[in-house]
Amino acid sequence: MSEYQIKQDMVEVGRRIYQQGFVASNDGNISVRLNENEVLTTPTGVSKGYMTPDMIIKVNMKGEVLSGKLKPSTELKMHLDVYKHRPDVRSVVHAHPPTATGFAVAGIPLDRYVLPEIIISLGTIPLAPYGTPSTEEIPLAVREYLQDHDAFLLANHGALTVGSDAFNAYYKMESMEIFAKISLTARLLGNERELSGQQIGKLMEVREKLGVTGKNSTCVNCGECTYKDGTGTGKVTASGSNGCGCDSNHETKKAAEEEFDEAAVSDLVSRVTQAVLAKMRG
Repeated sequence: MSEYQIKQDMVEVGRRIYQQGFVASNDGNISVRLNENEVLTTPTGVSKGYMTPDMIIKVNMKGEVLSGKLKPSTELKMHLDVYKHRPDVRSVVHAHPPTATGFAVAGIPLDRYVLPEIIISLGTIPLAPYGTPSTEEIPLAVREYLQDHDAFLLANHGALTVGSDAFNAYYKMESMEIFAKISLTARLLGNERELSGQQIGKLMEVREKLGVTGKNSTCVNCGECTYKDGTGTGKVTASGSNGCGCDSNHETKKAAEEEFDEAAVSDLVSRVTQAVLAKMRG
C-alpha cells in the first residue's frame, strides 16, 4: 500500500470515529507505523471528521516532524510507546466512545466473558490507571497491559485500540463500544450472565481455527482468571498450576459451588412445600 493510500485510510477512519460520535471537536488521534523509524499521525487542532490527506504528518520514533505543515498531537507519546513495546502493532487509534468511556470514568473494566464475538476478537478490556494527558503517565499506564491486550480503557480519559492497520484498530474501537453498550444494558436489566470456562475454551478453539490475530488475554484453562488475582490490582498472575494465575481445579471448585447452591435451593423448596401441605391438612 502506498503512503498516500495509508493517509487516505487514516482520513476515512477519522471520518468514521467522528460520525460515530467517538470524538467531538478536535478530539482523538490516529497513527500508522510505516517502518522502523517512520510514523504517520493525525495533526492537533483539527477535527478528525474533516481531515484531508495533506494534513497527515510524518514523524520519526522520537516524535520529530519529518514532513507536514501542521503539528502532531501531544498524545503522540502514547502511540510511539506502543510501537516501541509492540513491534507487531502497525496502527493506534485513540478516541472517546461515550459508553466505553463511561466505564472508564466509573473505574470499571470491561472484563466479563459474556459475548462470544468479543471473547474471540479482544478477550477482556482492562482499565489503565489515570494519567495526565500529554505526559509520560499514560504511556506507562498502558504499557502495563500492552503485552496481553489490543484494547484498553483509559481511566477518566477514553479508550485506545491497536491493530495491524488503521481499519483493524478502528474496528476494535467499534467492537469495544458496542460491547460496552450491551454490557451496560445487561447490568441495568439486573443480570450480566458470564459464559462458563468450558464454553470459553470452545470459543478460543474457534479463534484459533479462524486465524484471528492480535493479543487476547482470555484464559483457555478456566476463562475466569485474567487479571483477577484477588488483590484488586488488575494484574495477571502466573502462580497457578495452569500457568494462568488460577488453580488447576478452578472449574471443579466452581462446579462444586454450583452443585451446593442447587442442593440448598432444592432443600429449601422441599421444606416450604412440606410446610404448606401441613397447613392445608389442617
